[in-house]
Amino acid sequence: MGDITSTGAGDEQRAVKLPIAGKRNILITSALPYVNNVPHLGNIIGCVLSADVFARYCRLRGYNAIYICGTDEYGTATETKALEENSTPKEICDKYHAIHRDVYKWFNISFDEFGRTSSPQQTEVCQAIFNKLLENNWLSENTMQQLYCDTCSKFLADRLVEGSCPTPGCNYDSARGDQCENCGKLLNPTELINPRCKVCKSSPRIRDTDHLFLELPLLESKLRDYISTMSVAGSWSQNAIHATNAWLKEGLRQRCITRDLKWGVPVPLDKFKEKVFYVWFDAPIGYVSITKCYTPEWEKWWKNPENVELFQFMGKDNVPFHTVMFPSTLLGTEESWTMMKTISVTEYLNYETGKFSKSKGVGVFGNDAKDTNIPVEVWRYYLLTNRPEVSDTLFTWADLQAKLNSELLNNLGNFINRVLSFIAKDSSTGYGSIIPDAPDAQSHLLTQKLGDKVGDYVDQYIDAMEKVKLKQGLKIAMSISGEGNAYLQESQFWKLYKEDKASCSIVMRTSVGIVYLLACLLEPFMPSFSIEASKLNPSPLELQIYIFTPSNNPSIFFLPQVLKQLNLPLQLSLCDDKGDIKKAKTPWEFIPIGHKIGTPIPLFKELKDEEVEFFRNKFAGSQADRADREAEAKKVTEKLKNTKISDKSGKKEQAKTKGGGGGVEKEVTISRLDIRVGVITEVQKHPDADSLYVEKIDVGEDQPRTVVSGLVNFIPIDQMQNRKVCVLCNLKPATMRGIKSHAMVLCASTTDKVELVEPPVGAVVGERVRFEGFDGEADDVLNPKKKVWETLQVDLHTDKDLIACFKDLPFTTSAGVCKVSSISNGSIR
Repeated sequence: MGDITSTGAGDEQRAVKLPIAGKRNILITSALPYVNNVPHLGNIIGCVLSADVFARYCRLRGYNAIYICGTDEYGTATETKALEENSTPKEICDKYHAIHRDVYKWFNISFDEFGRTSSPQQTEVCQAIFNKLLENNWLSENTMQQLYCDTCSKFLADRLVEGSCPTPGCNYDSARGDQCENCGKLLNPTELINPRCKVCKSSPRIRDTDHLFLELPLLESKLRDYISTMSVAGSWSQNAIHATNAWLKEGLRQRCITRDLKWGVPVPLDKFKEKVFYVWFDAPIGYVSITKCYTPEWEKWWKNPENVELFQFMGKDNVPFHTVMFPSTLLGTEESWTMMKTISVTEYLNYETGKFSKSKGVGVFGNDAKDTNIPVEVWRYYLLTNRPEVSDTLFTWADLQAKLNSELLNNLGNFINRVLSFIAKDSSTGYGSIIPDAPDAQSHLLTQKLGDKVGDYVDQYIDAMEKVKLKQGLKIAMSISGEGNAYLQESQFWKLYKEDKASCSIVMRTSVGIVYLLACLLEPFMPSFSIEASKLNPSPLELQIYIFTPSNNPSIFFLPQVLKQLNLPLQLSLCDDKGDIKKAKTPWEFIPIGHKIGTPIPLFKELKDEEVEFFRNKFAGSQADRADREAEAKKVTEKLKNTKISDKSGKKEQAKTKGGGGGVEKEVTISRLDIRVGVITEVQKHPDADSLYVEKIDVGEDQPRTVVSGLVNFIPIDQMQNRKVCVLCNLKPATMRGIKSHAMVLCASTTDKVELVEPPVGAVVGERVRFEGFDGEADDVLNPKKKVWETLQVDLHTDKDLIACFKDLPFTTSAGVCKVSSISNGSIR
């Protein structure tokens, strides 16, 4: 491979891979995301994430694969965004390239190179291809009519024009000049009904301008030969074939490849020196130029059709440009290009009640996903199980909750935790963390039956992944986990341990082997390999080295935890020549006898109904709507800052001290109470008191506190578990029916009702609840004789908006104010 190095999305140096004779060399690209906005989840699953899964699978198979992507930066949309943000196109590209890079890094996308189309290499490659087309007479010059805005004194590029779609039955009133977002029809700006300039909203007029065209009709026979051959050899998806045939059936037309813009690759002809290439002519060439940034020997990937297979991933709206326009461009150069073999196309992922939309700001965006604190592996899993492969699919928060709680938590997480926890039990009840011997496992009928099933599933998994049926591959892998759960249940291993320990050992060694196999099969979907704790997306080289250390990043929580709990690196391989695929039928052979596992811990956390409702409300409407809500919340906060806090005499409270006895007595103010955000991690009824609960509450300390609460008659026990609460932490501990209580859970009450005071979902466990204007230190322990709590408690209440308050100051956390469910004007104690 030599000493060539490159840099990818994470900016780390990486060894460059070149095609290797005798190996399967796979070049993978994802549609280049446009750089005028933050990518939403539909964009991410549509191309970037899907391509990443396939790239990771290829590496596990031992293929020599590289994954190329980058931001598409030229064109009208960038100029438009620059106008909106009062900046230059380059500043827009720099800003949003960094945003895209960071989002994909968080999503753990393993690019070999994540580049940009505004590079010098793009200009070089694009102009070279253009010159070949010109030399081979595949270009023509024509005068065309284009919309010109007299107010702005310029020709209007496609995306600077909006109007009603002319397609019968559509009539969408915000169709762009190049394509209708509603029906998908490609348009010319002059076809729009009642067009308007997006900048000044005035009506433009039609004016003549000279442009260059690619003669698609003359290239049609070459193109049809390519499509008929490669669509079969590459098993193109049906939606790709349908979109391509629709173009061919309609008849190929000359396509303009130049635009009256400043921001783009300049046309290298004197007559057209004021024009640039149309973004859909130069954008697919970005795959080539970004590879040139990856290695100066880029032609070994792109001009090597005998030894390299090209796989391309995209959403359905991009298909014609990759199956018609780009192939025609390459064919027209009459050079030996690596042409696309396989195209994987997704339909649309819709959001709740409508469509994801970058332009309208509707849906969950990449940075939003990160801010939810839902781990990245959960996001990847959900998007991939919901991948719109043959028809549009729908993202809903309730569905995300259901898949996390039922599939990840109850299926996969439950299986792994049951196996490892039992092995980790001490030698009197388990195996002391040591993998036991399993003699004659092949003769154990239940185990042999499982081995045959698992072996068949692995064959099916590989078949699905080879055909780029990613959702099916994930479903098959999860089926193995389901079979593992059924195997445990049918074996009744907990009884076998006492009655037939040899059989129990077979079951345990087989089950832990399946855990290890799952870590391998699920790696493309839920990756977490890491050399350093700071790296979220390791390089392909690091993946090949198979060195693994636990990550300190809380978002990456599945595989490092599994591997850490297994105390093993992932040395399994799906290479045909390694023999691990055949071992799937004998999973008890995966982990050696006597190996000591690590410490098991639960892998997944339940997503609660109240959290789902919080996220649904938070991400409702457009980004503009959300900004308005945040602005309103900020106004409320500012208003609270200006609120005058008065005592009952009407005088403004001040911090006071009283002298006496040679010491200083602190003023009795709310700042003396240590009220914190806590979460109930465990709850049970008091063994000696019917009305009392005994809770373990995490308040941000090394160990949870034991708290006794008289809530049995008011709140069911299942509504207490994992509940966030406000906890008064500096009361003097008190013993209640033989159990010492080390804090108090705050509740609002009326004569017949009691409700917990609840912090907002996003509040941090252990953070102190604050009151505006009172920032003093809390007492270590409140002195019962001074009656501090009793004095302050009379002013603790809920207001008409259900907000918990001290006088007229709300209980405030970093995520907002604390509230109750229904009690207004109630007392808090």
